[in-house]
Amino acid sequence: MVASGAVADRRRSSVATHRPPRTRHTDRSPARGYLHHVAVDIPGLPGLAWTNGEGDARHDPDAHRLVLTAAAGVDWTNDPLGGPAQQRATLLGFRAPDTDFTLSARVSVAGTRTTFDAAVLAVWIDSDHWAKLCFECSPQGEAMVVSVVTNGWSDDCNSTVVAAGHVHLRILRAGPALAFHWSPDGQRWHFVRVFRLSATAPAVVGFMAQAPTGLACTAAFEQIRLARDRPADLRDGS
Repeated sequence: MVASGAVADRRRSSVATHRPPRTRHTDRSPARGYLHHVAVDIPGLPGLAWTNGEGDARHDPDAHRLVLTAAAGVDWTNDPLGGPAQQRATLLGFRAPDTDFTLSARVSVAGTRTTFDAAVLAVWIDSDHWAKLCFECSPQGEAMVVSVVTNGWSDDCNSTVVAAGHVHLRILRAGPALAFHWSPDGQRWHFVRVFRLSATAPAVVGFMAQAPTGLACTAAFEQIRLARDRPADLRDGS
């Protein structure tokens, strides 16, 4: 099940007749351990670590604010048209609980935005199994909620335009499934999608910034909350 809105081809790649090769560094699984540990301590969360090389993170404990800055050209995508896979972005995350949980945050992007830059909540198993919920800039210059789910190839679905300079994003586990939601205020939640990742290895869940076409992207995460439960109904706004 996907959210309303057209599935978009954002990468404009030529069609290939075979699976794109994977670079070695993107094929690591969280089951093998994190690549880079970092000294970021956010109350209520386990210790955080990078999944794909060290990134740029700053945490202001007084403001309860995590800031990530993506370098130029970094993204996650397994192009469904057959172009090269791209997982140069790195997730700052923690081992996802094995039970039901929700992870939510108020997210924003600083400065002038570039196409496809985003503040992201994501879950990563390996380079073929991952999903991300983005506060992203469209090619039309609009801020949008965009979701991508990858089981081998990535889909790409635009959900809604956001007029404000921030939005609340939420990822949750519901038994064997995962779900994405967004909210204007962190109180009433709008359903984006529910899905499964077709891999059983341990997952990492957390925070990311991406800048596929820009020189950088600085994403802020506030009001971060991890809860070990989930709404009874995924679609009623709770």
